[in-house]
Amino acid sequence: MLRNTIIARPLRGLSARYFSAAPATSESASDSPAVAEGSHANLPWVHPLRETNFIMNEVFDAESHYRKVAAQLAPEAGGGGDPVEPVTADMLDAINVECAKFAQEVVAPLYGPGDTACKYMPNGDVITPKGYRESYQEFSAAGWNGLTVPEAYGGQGMPMSLGIMKSEMIGTANWSWAMYPGLSVGCMNTLILHGDEAMKQTYLTKLASGEWSGTMCLTEPHCGTDLAQTSTKAVPDGNGLYDVSGTKVYISSGEHDMADNIVHIVLAKLPDAPHGTKGISLFLVPKFMPDSNGEVPEGATKNVVCAGIETKMGIKSSATCVMAFENSKGFLIGEANDGLAQMFTFMNTARLGTAMQGVCHMERSYQGALPWVMERRSMRALSGKKDPEAVADRIIHHPDVRKNMLTIKALCEGGRAMIYEASLIADGMMHENEKIRDECENELGLHTPTLKAFLTELGVECSSLGMQVYGGAGFIKDYGMEQIMRDARISTLYEGTTGVQGLDLLGRKIIMDKGVLLRKHLKNVATECFKIGTGSNAMKYGLHTKALEIGAFTARTMYAVARILGHASGNKEAVGSASVDFLMMQGYFNCGLQWLRMMNAAADALESNPDMDEAEKTFYRGKMNTGNFYFDRILPKAYAHASMCVKSPDSIMAMTMDQWDINQKLPSDSGRAYGKNFVQQ
Repeated sequence: MLRNTIIARPLRGLSARYFSAAPATSESASDSPAVAEGSHANLPWVHPLRETNFIMNEVFDAESHYRKVAAQLAPEAGGGGDPVEPVTADMLDAINVECAKFAQEVVAPLYGPGDTACKYMPNGDVITPKGYRESYQEFSAAGWNGLTVPEAYGGQGMPMSLGIMKSEMIGTANWSWAMYPGLSVGCMNTLILHGDEAMKQTYLTKLASGEWSGTMCLTEPHCGTDLAQTSTKAVPDGNGLYDVSGTKVYISSGEHDMADNIVHIVLAKLPDAPHGTKGISLFLVPKFMPDSNGEVPEGATKNVVCAGIETKMGIKSSATCVMAFENSKGFLIGEANDGLAQMFTFMNTARLGTAMQGVCHMERSYQGALPWVMERRSMRALSGKKDPEAVADRIIHHPDVRKNMLTIKALCEGGRAMIYEASLIADGMMHENEKIRDECENELGLHTPTLKAFLTELGVECSSLGMQVYGGAGFIKDYGMEQIMRDARISTLYEGTTGVQGLDLLGRKIIMDKGVLLRKHLKNVATECFKIGTGSNAMKYGLHTKALEIGAFTARTMYAVARILGHASGNKEAVGSASVDFLMMQGYFNCGLQWLRMMNAAADALESNPDMDEAEKTFYRGKMNTGNFYFDRILPKAYAHASMCVKSPDSIMAMTMDQWDINQKLPSDSGRAYGKNFVQQ
């Protein structure tokens, strides 16, 4: 395999800038909405490559992992032929350096100016902000779209985990921009695992090159999470295709001007389909139907039409579309009525990507706030003057500001490790052995709800803390921090709300599984904690007590499950009332496990190389201090959630309908704002 191409290809075109000088002749530039008046200057941001290398190489020993991955690839993922060259530490670093360079130099400058909506045209076209189309074309030309696609279909053949790292860099640079190529990743993974060869040759190759992009079409006006209510129909046309009709809403990247065609992965029901989710099938519906050569004919009419775009609180330059399917020609993916299982390939990819969004906003918030707290001066430190020659001390010397910054830092670094570990599990979904593929998918499925919900909830929290250290200035658009929070807020909502993720974790992944996967995971955690807690550096660095605490949480988890099941035997609402607290408990617990691992790796480095340079010592000592902060000030939140999740649901469910005051005339008259009698319904 030509692995050297992935290092060489991204080198092209990295000098381009689109911050303020998109080509005047570009249709995208000339027709785009102008940059919003008063838009802030871009916040400083660079990708923390040292953090990436530390987690991948020193905590997870990625090189050993990639040797196993290369030896066990399934044929559809590029295995089964000549030996696959494994990803080495040097190769991983080279790829990440080039991706970070692209993100910093090309995508990040579009972040502030891109805080404006796309333009919807009368013919259903959508025009993205200045520079988006040009930067996407450069992204595609450099080979980034097909990073994890098998070489047989025009990709670079890299493991899925490298794609997750890529998404972090591009997403932190500009999440709105990143959603356009980001949706294509799930589309490509779905076709790799479930598409037939004709689909792969026609559609996967174009997605890998970036000439075409992809979407996921699930939600309808009357149903979001409850896909059993799906009403979009797919009727066989007698020629091997299907006429797909229905309306899909909140479709990210459903229409735009960045790619020549858009491949929609659509849930719909066949005429004779069973009721509920068992009757859902999966279809590929292109914006333009390609000809027999796999190309879009000149002057082709749209097969799918965008009926409008939403006006949103954040991620404004990501087009959120209403898509109208009217006898749109489509292809059945896989077996009929098996669409939901196939769609979860896309959903797990999307939820892992959304979990990363939480980390992206944490990193953005941290780097946006750090210069401010290091330069802003206010009052004197309680312990005495820290900057005696200045009129006041820098606010980083005040404990509350420092606590806020450490909270962002600890959650960001711990969350990044959580995502990277999950990405390594995801690599196993391309294993040559189907049983092992299924085991990896199930293991990833156990962690996905926690990753998605926990990290996005804390992404919002950390975005708020980043604003908080600015004081009143954080509320002002010119400083840029409020955009981070507006962009972060959607992450807890799409791809399943936090409540839905909690039910998925506790109900489907634990109770319905009878705790099999959970017990296996907890056993592995307990074994690892014992190993770290009895290691040669454990006493010196205080890891023995931390390992004991994390190890004890395995028992606390099983106790919580037993208590919840006990309540559920008498009140079925117990699972729903406990699920989010249980999930958050698991999030803090698993993040604590990552910090135990990182502290252990840092201790090993300090002990094995006492003569390392001061910059490296500072890095590792910083890891130890941040880890100590996590165990002292953040992990205790897990105990609060553990206490709440085992409570009876009675205090939540006891309110009767007439006690909500909705029909009482309040001073603001808001009690009758909807003109309905909710009590009688």
